[in-house]
Amino acid sequence: MKALYHYEFVVPSGVVDGNGHVNNVAYVQWMQDIAIAHSTSVGCTAETQALGATWVARSHQITYLRPAFGGDRLRLSTWVTTLRKARSTRQYKFLRLSDDTVLATGATEWVFVDAVTHRPRTIPTSVSGCFELVTAAENS
Repeated sequence: MKALYHYEFVVPSGVVDGNGHVNNVAYVQWMQDIAIAHSTSVGCTAETQALGATWVARSHQITYLRPAFGGDRLRLSTWVTTLRKARSTRQYKFLRLSDDTVLATGATEWVFVDAVTHRPRTIPTSVSGCFELVTAAENS
């Protein structure tokens, strides 16, 4: 079980927009990608699929603090802060490694749903047990 999950990458030029910095849509894609990678690494993805369920995003929140540019090396971190009934909140932090600058922070509220009916389902312990919850203080 990994409480914090990190992924480092170089920003590709293809996500740079007309303003010369990373387009906001890229951040949402990276948030989804790391959420899936973290979930897969702790066995949650396989368990969720075995139960005939899936996760869907209910809401995303992002606060942009500084721009990222093509060629920047970033560390994206994620962690789960809540698991309750059918919902889970996951936090994110984007850090530029060259100067240790936090570029953005974010959160997604995920809902555990039946893969066929798309109706919310109670998160079973076999899924919630894949994650160790992290408080804001623990991630500082």
